[in-house]
Amino acid sequence: MVSIDDVAREAGVSTATVSRTLSGKNNVSDATRARVESAVKTLGYSVSASASNLASGRTRTIGVIVPFLDRWFFTVILSGIAAALAREGYDITLHHVAGDAAHRRDILDGFLRRRRVDGIIAVSIELDERETDGLLSLGIPVIAVGGPNPRIPTLSVDDVQLARLATEHLLTLGHERLAHIGADPDFDLDFHIPTRRWQGFLQALADAGISPPPTHYEPADFTVEGGYHAAKQILGRPGARPTAIFAASDEMAIGAILAAKDLGFRVPEDMSVVGIDGHELGGFFQLTTVDQFPLQQGERAAVAILDQLNTPRAFVEHREDSPYELIVRGSTARPSTLRDD
Repeated sequence: MVSIDDVAREAGVSTATVSRTLSGKNNVSDATRARVESAVKTLGYSVSASASNLASGRTRTIGVIVPFLDRWFFTVILSGIAAALAREGYDITLHHVAGDAAHRRDILDGFLRRRRVDGIIAVSIELDERETDGLLSLGIPVIAVGGPNPRIPTLSVDDVQLARLATEHLLTLGHERLAHIGADPDFDLDFHIPTRRWQGFLQALADAGISPPPTHYEPADFTVEGGYHAAKQILGRPGARPTAIFAASDEMAIGAILAAKDLGFRVPEDMSVVGIDGHELGGFFQLTTVDQFPLQQGERAAVAILDQLNTPRAFVEHREDSPYELIVRGSTARPSTLRDD
């Protein structure tokens, strides 16, 4: 196996010079650098990742904390993080903190300290003061996706505004009998995203002078199956049937579309459906959605953590709003009573 000593002998320089050259240091002449690079190529030498990391004091690993492993949104964010970090030679270690309080405490207080990482990305985890103190005491960069957290640089999406945009789209089409599929209390954790989307829905209706009946709300679990059963509950109740459903996630919206069709309703002729996320199956189901670009959220979080690593700076409170966009497809239309046909 070729060693750094072999490269030094071949190039006629010291091992320290080889190390400085391969690490990109500037205090190496062009002629010396050329000799070292030629020796590396001739001998087929590859730098030991562990030795390089030891010399730099870095593990080239980022810890990522998520509340769920079995939800599409989080897998896509993780894909964005992993891809962006891999391009820069970094790996990730994944930490799942959903569950009981003892498990969460063990992860945040113990495991992260025992397993060295260069930085931490917390995705949709509402860190309390004690947890924030613990992570910041590690002395490494911490980036949050979702927020706010005034002590940690944060990439946020305004869930109230996302919900308002989705609801206002239905109102603009002329719908007045709107229903909402949200989340049960067990799922409404951390930043209370389902609650904030419910608030946005209610705000948009209030601005339009509409009060939805209690029968036009049903909780679910942010899955297709959950949305399916919730929509069946809403559409099967006596009284005036809603003409449109706003679901707090695309997966639940897809479930609502399937439920409506199973009950004999046409989408969008009899029932409009809109969701939030930008799910990859949205196009297949012709789902109107508010795309929050989760892949790009993950990529931006990775870029932010690497920027903190490469250019350490004193913390200044920073919250950056992530973009979102209404994507209108075939699952929404004017209610049939307002159509010319």
